Formats: sequence, C-alpha cells, structure tokens
Amino acid sequence: MISATELRKGLRILIDGEPYVVVDFSHVKMGRGRPHTKAKVKHLITGAVQEKTYLSNEMFNLPDLENRKMQYQYNDADGFHFMDAVSYDQVALSADSLGDTRWYLRENDEYQVLFFEGRPISLDLPASIIMKVTHSEPAVKGDSVTNIQKTVTLDTGLEIKVPLFIKEGDFVKVDTRTGQYLERYNQ
Repeated sequence: MISATELRKGLRILIDGEPYVVVDFSHVKMGRGRPHTKAKVKHLITGAVQEKTYLSNEMFNLPDLENRKMQYQYNDADGFHFMDAVSYDQVALSADSLGDTRWYLRENDEYQVLFFEGRPISLDLPASIIMKVTHSEPAVKGDSVTNIQKTVTLDTGLEIKVPLFIKEGDFVKVDTRTGQYLERYNQ
C-alpha cells in the first residue's frame, strides 16, 4: 500500500477496485488546512480521465497488473487476437480498448499486452514503428518551395501526412503516440 503523498506520474494504483494510472499530481499544503494531494488519474480500461483530491493519510493498493509479450495474429468481429508464443494461449482485445493503436498492428509482430487480474486490458506500443507506404500520389513539380505535405496510406491502412519526396514502396518511421511522420527509413 502507498499513501497519497507517494503518488507520482506513471504510478498505477487501485481506486474503488479499478486500475488507474497517475497522469499528473501536486501536493498542496495550505496555511490553516490539512495537506492534501490533487491528482489527475486515467482509468486503464476505459481511458476516462478524472481529477481527484486526497488527504495525505489516504492509502492506495497497487493493482495486479502483468505485461506479457504476445504475437498479433488477426482481427475479426470478436476483436484483435493475440497469442502467447510460449504457452500458445490466445486472447482478444476489442477495438474500443485498443483505440488508435490498432492502426499500428501488423500480423506476426510481437507487442506488450497489459493484463489486469488475468484479463487483457490494453496494449503497449513502442514509441515509433517502421511502416511501408502502400499508396502515394506523385508529387507535382514546383510544389517544393515550401514545406508542403501530402497524404499517404501505410500498410495497415493508416493515413498520415508526409513530405512530397516520399513515394510508394518507401519505408517511414511513424510516432505511435501522435501518428506523425518522423523520417524516411532506409533499409
């Protein structure tokens, strides 16, 4: 158990039996009042963000979380299916729980799946990923005077803005947190 004064960014805690991660916090000590902690917490399953105030003597339990390396297999109406390469256990994550991270999933690649009390709740992606451009309109000569960008389609169906020199068949590095183009990747 930890107290409210020990809250830090990225710390995962249980609030009313549900897993949350601390997004931001501040410790407040008023002249006459009791010290307290203001925390912005994000629900790990629903993604809802709340701001809460806790007295410094309030205690929190740590959630039973586990990260497992799993291989992405396929998706269907039931969700996105992953398999543990060691035990061959298969689990499915819904499109709602994955959110925009589903655009970065490629078959047979391995990802970190977060489990809460034995059930999968979310997916941890690397900060950036290399993807192939599958569709790109050709650049128009003379458009290179300013930093003009065009929209391309990547191998997972994700559409992003890239510089005009990127063409079909190129590999690009994409930031998975923002969905923005980082650089062209040369193999």
